Amino acid sequence: MAKSSTGLEENVAGLLCYLVGWISGLVFFLIEKDSQFVKFHAMQSIITFGACAILAFIPVVQWFIGILALVLWILLMIKAYKGEKFKLPVIGDLAEKWSA
Repeated sequence: MAKSSTGLEENVAGLLCYLVGWISGLVFFLIEKDSQFVKFHAMQSIITFGACAILAFIPVVQWFIGILALVLWILLMIKAYKGEKFKLPVIGDLAEKWSA
């Protein structure tokens, strides 16, 4: 796996984009200069977990959003670490477009 401009291997940086939800995604999106792989995962993290954080304020769906966020958090970290550009429906297309 290639190195990103952060000095980390792309798959490790991709995993770290999801580690602290949208916050780590934002950090990596701002500091990554070269790797489209890392930028994609950073943007997908920002959109996915930013939306989950906003939707978690709706009392009726809090438990569902919490479970969904946990499942997505684990899935996306595993896929990024394996070096896969795993795109979530709709969100993945937006992340790809906005990270270019």
